[in-house]
Amino acid sequence: MSVPGIIIASILFVLGMVGIVFPILPGAPLLLAGMVIYGFFDHFIHLTWPFYLGQTILMLFVFGVDYLANIWGVKKYGGSKYAVWGSVIGTLLGIFALGPLGIIVGPFLGAVGGELIATQKVNQAVRAGVGTLVGFLGGALIKIALQTLMIVWFFAVIL
Repeated sequence: MSVPGIIIASILFVLGMVGIVFPILPGAPLLLAGMVIYGFFDHFIHLTWPFYLGQTILMLFVFGVDYLANIWGVKKYGGSKYAVWGSVIGTLLGIFALGPLGIIVGPFLGAVGGELIATQKVNQAVRAGVGTLVGFLGGALIKIALQTLMIVWFFAVIL
């Protein structure tokens, strides 16, 4: 076990978990980066290619959760396909316009705007927007579970 590798990996693990709440930090990729860095220190003795393949698959699941949780939230709260597309566009524009806050505000405003185009009913539009917030929170819980699984698996292999 490499102590410098563990220290660097642990720092990246903490940053990766913080990335769930502050999306400016790429959460799961930071976890995987910490594991790869540890692998270099450990000469890839404990962490083999099947381990990294499994971790990469979990990382892709984390990315999928972000996308699917937003869509689920909009649909669950009665949003139309316009609200879904609005939330996706709002996410992209929100990141660039508002930084990390844009991850929350952008999808909300996008879903509201999309639903207003579709139904022109303010109550329904706001409801679809709230769905993006519910999706974000639900997705965050799932991401916590997946990223915790990634970290636990790492330590189970190296210890």
